[in-house]
Amino acid sequence: MSDVLARICDDKYGHIARSKAAVPFAQVDAAARATPAPRGFIRALQATVAAGRYGLIAEIKKASPSKGLIRPDFDPPALATAYARGGATCLSVLTDEPYFQGCDDYLRQARAAVDLPIIRKDFMLDPYQVAEARALGADCILLIMAALEDGQAAELEAAARDYGLDVLVEVHDAAEMDRALKLKSPLLGVNNRNLKTLTVDIATTEALAARAPAGKILVSESGLYSKADLDRMAICGARCFLVGESLMRQADVEGATRLLLTGAQAA
Repeated sequence: MSDVLARICDDKYGHIARSKAAVPFAQVDAAARATPAPRGFIRALQATVAAGRYGLIAEIKKASPSKGLIRPDFDPPALATAYARGGATCLSVLTDEPYFQGCDDYLRQARAAVDLPIIRKDFMLDPYQVAEARALGADCILLIMAALEDGQAAELEAAARDYGLDVLVEVHDAAEMDRALKLKSPLLGVNNRNLKTLTVDIATTEALAARAPAGKILVSESGLYSKADLDRMAICGARCFLVGESLMRQADVEGATRLLLTGAQAA
């Protein structure tokens, strides 16, 4: 685990402990089970790809540790609506506050604005957070293999399945890919960002794609800026993509989303 990721996880464990002290698990669990059924994150991506289009998970992201503030005029409902109109299949919403300036309310606001399935983008370390994600209205959670032991990952995946949540399992290298394949989720994300250097190279997806067995849905993440980038990833088998920063920096998010997916400017 990189020093940055280790620090984030240490802080997150403290946050989880405070959350548990403030709101007991039983209360969060009850809220999670009272939330309307998930919208089907994986199902939506599969349907989009089956229709011959790229499945875009468009990210609502205010800031990052490496880039600082990304979008000053940050309006989650407006951004969610722009993404939906631009052709995104799903949304990703950052809820980590210390490092990404996210918050739980951003997910609630985005969900109320559109009917797209949403993944809670956070550093998931404890089943308590899985219950939180469902109570917030998330349809999917992210498991970052670099931050988890195998037993932790399996426990979190089982908790997600219990709540009807889908799981995006994220890897950065071959060793993490091999570990991820022990899990049941068909949704496999390759993050093109090197966690130690924070450099980005989309060749990472190309290098790891061959290790993904048939039946897995490959998602390329980070460093994607154009339809040419998506087309390049599709050649190696990734037809779903998680894109945030390159869209968040655009004045016309709807138009930028459409351009990314189709290569066509708005009329």
